[in-house]
Amino acid sequence: MNELVRQHTALSDTDLEWLHLLVSEWQLLSDLSFADLVLWVPTLDGTRYVSVAQMRPNTGPTSYQDDMVGHLVPRGRRPMLDSALDEGRIVREGDPEWREEVPVRVESIPVRREGRVLGVIARNTNLLTVRTPSRLELTYLQSASDLAQMIAAGTFPFPGQQVDMDASPRAGDGLIRLDADGVVQYASPNALSAYHRLGLAADLVGHHLGQATAELAPARGPVDEALVKLASGWAPREFEVEGNDGVIQLRAIPLKPKAHIGSLVLLRDVTELRRRERELITKDATIREIHHRVKNNLQTVAALLRLQSRRMDSEQGRDALNEAVRRVGSIAIVHETLSQNLDERVEFDEIADRVLAMVAEISPGKVTTRRTGRFGILDAEVATPLSMVLTEILQNALEHAFEQAEHGVVEVGAVRGGSRTEPRLLVTVQDNGRGLPEGFDPHRAGNLGLQIVRTLVEGELGGKFDMVPAAGRGTQVVLDVPVRPEKQH
Repeated sequence: MNELVRQHTALSDTDLEWLHLLVSEWQLLSDLSFADLVLWVPTLDGTRYVSVAQMRPNTGPTSYQDDMVGHLVPRGRRPMLDSALDEGRIVREGDPEWREEVPVRVESIPVRREGRVLGVIARNTNLLTVRTPSRLELTYLQSASDLAQMIAAGTFPFPGQQVDMDASPRAGDGLIRLDADGVVQYASPNALSAYHRLGLAADLVGHHLGQATAELAPARGPVDEALVKLASGWAPREFEVEGNDGVIQLRAIPLKPKAHIGSLVLLRDVTELRRRERELITKDATIREIHHRVKNNLQTVAALLRLQSRRMDSEQGRDALNEAVRRVGSIAIVHETLSQNLDERVEFDEIADRVLAMVAEISPGKVTTRRTGRFGILDAEVATPLSMVLTEILQNALEHAFEQAEHGVVEVGAVRGGSRTEPRLLVTVQDNGRGLPEGFDPHRAGNLGLQIVRTLVEGELGGKFDMVPAAGRGTQVVLDVPVRPEKQH
């Protein structure tokens, strides 16, 4: 719509915002009217109309099989559009049109903002299935007529009341029509069922909705008066009411075609939805607590290993235990991060920095560690083995690349790459140390650290691992592992 309005019309940005607000709300008008809606806006030169938006009803058959957005119509071809635009009134004159052997009633509703008519809504009703309307359908049509008059008067939609139509109640979920005093004139079967879920034993018709709702909701101090007013429909609001183990979501829409004549209240029974949300919250809290306890247990294991290493006389044994402490510590860092998240994905850059700091403590000399690029968000099943791999590679570099008290640099780089369907993470760990021994084969070397790296990278992560001489001096380790796209976080 933005592109069509800016390309073909003279409407300002604030006018465009008003049209967006209207389009966010007009599914309600379409459903209540049982009709298709097409928004036509006059072009810059005033000789044509361009259709910038279209809506089909959920409550009846469509009048348009094709998409009308982007169509241009010369002024004069559809006189009802001209009359509605020029006179600023709703136009209903004329006989039904025939489209592909289907009779269609056409009406035109001017869209007004601050006294100016910005465009016209063409309301098209498929008359092929017309029958004697029920009480529900009559209430729908009367409410649609009131909303249409409000659009023509510039009082609907309500400024500052942007509605998420996917989350808000719709007409088919449940509808209550109130008079100007807030007394129920009509309640649809779905609306009655929702109120019965709250504990209502009688019919709603003839009762003041605000008072009835406040009596069904548990008392929580001074909220009753506010609840009575909200449920009476005096202001455009969306709220929830809980009682008798049921939860209903309500949306109040004041009807003011000229003066306040009543209100529409749309409602939906969201009891099961809220129950599932609470279960998910409880599940998330349980998972986070499990990660927290695993982290604590791993830290306890690391402390025991550290204590044991201090009691050993063998220097080789102490070194082995200290390596185990760092391996356990890298896993604990991942679980600590997971314990603070709502899902099983982590921002790995923080983990990488903490692993760098932890491993740097064992540096035999004055070695500087740093990170470039970003790992991004990774799944837990990738983050845990990758943190261990990073620990082993850094530990190997700091222990074997530099002489005692030698200055050096170890740099970790990360780049997200690959294709959109097969994203990958490329990690490099490069030092400027002494380099690889002659004849060294990283794929066959037998020390425990490299065995762990090979097993985790190739077996668990499904990636590739290599160690090569760095450009100039030192060694470069290259990891290439598949990952999930970040946008799914």
